[in-house]
Amino acid sequence: KNWRATDHSIIEDKEESHETRPLSGPQQFRFLNKALLITGSSREDGEVCSIDDVEEAKSVLRLFPIWATSLVFAIVFSQQSTFFTKQGATLNRSVGSSFVVPPASLQSMIGLSIVVVIPIYDRAFVPIAGALTGRPAGITTLQRIGIGLFISIICMVVAAVVEKKRLNTALEHGLIDLPNTTIPMSIWWLLPQYISFGIAEAFTMVGLQEFFYDQVPNELRSVGLSLYLSVFGVGSLLSSLLV
Repeated sequence: KNWRATDHSIIEDKEESHETRPLSGPQQFRFLNKALLITGSSREDGEVCSIDDVEEAKSVLRLFPIWATSLVFAIVFSQQSTFFTKQGATLNRSVGSSFVVPPASLQSMIGLSIVVVIPIYDRAFVPIAGALTGRPAGITTLQRIGIGLFISIICMVVAAVVEKKRLNTALEHGLIDLPNTTIPMSIWWLLPQYISFGIAEAFTMVGLQEFFYDQVPNELRSVGLSLYLSVFGVGSLLSSLLV
């Protein structure tokens, strides 16, 4: 038998048996290669996958480790509208003699932090990092995501310290079993955790958008966007187990 025959002739010679198509690229997720097997029934039903179909499926699966890791940030993201707001509702929110700060209004500090950080990132951080790394963007997308995750961890450490201070204050004044009573502790104690989360969001959310958009084929851009949004959906569900 001529083993140097073309792929087409090999397929024709093996019409009665299983036939495979050659793969290009890294041999990762090799179990998906079974979709390239051609049987008599699959040929008749038109259910044979192309090499491009298999490679696109592999490109999506390669994103799963980053997707799963990003859930940590999504859980922190959910705290701003749940745990942080609940903290603020129990603190002293009075400003002056008549105005009371709505506890959810401190979320605006996240947006203000992003507005301040993004220009600093583009004008100062990127040129300095680019001079050190030789990259036009300064750092890679994964490095940007990693920095944001690290800052989000700092944010939660700060939130834990503030929560400990809040509980100790409530204990000192005998308010631990009175959830509807205002604790004599200023709501401005919450500013550091809101600001630090805004900085983390400027790094991580932009990095995640770029990553899930760039790391999929052109035909799967919408899938990449769906993966990005699903991070925050699943993160919200996981957050409900913590709060």
